[in-house]
Amino acid sequence: MEIRILQLIEGARKASGLTVIIDVFRAFSLEAYLFAGGVEKIYAVGSLEEAYRLKEQHPQALLVGERGGVKCEGFDYGNSPSAFIGQDLRGRTVIHTTSAGTQGIDNAINAQEIVVGSFVNAAATAAYIKSRDPQTVSLVCMGLHGVQPTAEDTLCAEYLQSLLNGEAMADIDERLLDLKNSDGRKFFDEAQQAVFPQPDFWMCIRRDIFPFVIKTARQAKASVNRAVQISQPD
Repeated sequence: MEIRILQLIEGARKASGLTVIIDVFRAFSLEAYLFAGGVEKIYAVGSLEEAYRLKEQHPQALLVGERGGVKCEGFDYGNSPSAFIGQDLRGRTVIHTTSAGTQGIDNAINAQEIVVGSFVNAAATAAYIKSRDPQTVSLVCMGLHGVQPTAEDTLCAEYLQSLLNGEAMADIDERLLDLKNSDGRKFFDEAQQAVFPQPDFWMCIRRDIFPFVIKTARQAKASVNRAVQISQPD
């Protein structure tokens, strides 16, 4: 198994084989929490225009997403996992667009299969990849707006790589906590709490808490994400 760590939208375009699109802060951490909360499916789209079009087709769906971290105009929610605490999501459909994560799905045109990744279901994702035994695995770190690498996405790729190689990353928990001193700093900025609430940070750095992988299937201009339950690896 050849494992490649790629960066940003350019990396997504180069991805091949079984591809993991990684967005820790916050797109694919959020999607995992949504599925854990009972969401049935998520339409992951790159453009706002496509999101609004899908909303017309599925008026009962929740519009969820951001541009520059800020909730998009007319949307029900932004990209904050803590905003959904206590919400009844059972059976709901979500239309999701972000400035990084969903752009990676949109641009991974050469991938044979796409799953999305974050720390909260990393072990399950690695177990799924092992079960598929692909020749090539592309781990794509989407970073900030898909154009600037970030510490959390690169760390997640390194963690997935270690799991796939059967190697323990002894300092992973310390490195996760240290993210609050780098790209996670915004979650501790009092002036940015309306957009980047501090609880989001803690929710996104929890690792291996969900026993499912999020698989993506292309459908017209949108991609449909579904959570597939698997057993946690020993």
